Amino acid sequence: MFETVVRDAVVLKPLETWHADEFAEHMSRARDHIRPWVGPTFVTDTVEGARATLQRYATATASDGARIYGLWDGGKIVGGVMFVTFDPVWGICELGCWLEPDAVGGGLITRSVELLMEWAFVERGMSRVEWRCRTDNDRSVAVAQRLRMRSEGVLRSSWVYDENRYDKEVFSILRAEWMGTRAVIAQ
Repeated sequence: MFETVVRDAVVLKPLETWHADEFAEHMSRARDHIRPWVGPTFVTDTVEGARATLQRYATATASDGARIYGLWDGGKIVGGVMFVTFDPVWGICELGCWLEPDAVGGGLITRSVELLMEWAFVERGMSRVEWRCRTDNDRSVAVAQRLRMRSEGVLRSSWVYDENRYDKEVFSILRAEWMGTRAVIAQ
């Protein structure tokens, strides 16, 4: 099993189906905080729902597709990052993230996304990494900017939450850009 320290005692490792109980407990702490920003099928209310979410990612991972990783702090899941999509044929993937309220602000997401980008570009030879978020999600926009992603535009009225429509911004970074900036980001 792979595991890497992100910062201090926080560890990044794959979230697997057998973590369903822990993931459900985590969702109880994170649910209200993340609900406006993530897809409705991700936010679960039960252990069965948590297992179904993790199983979707396990099935996708087995097909060299989407992947999901948890952030553990002191043995407790506090958030995570994922490849929302992962297409090695086209060389394009999209990253996403979430955190519990108590884990926000410590740089965990930026560092974790950086680790996934490094793997995608260097190990897997991806050509393009995307980041999509609501335009009013200031924290998510800041992550994309810190990682030197470029804004490619806004998908107007493309995100629905609580019967309201929101704009979504698309950011990306290309392999050549990443290889030229990764030393700058690590500083």
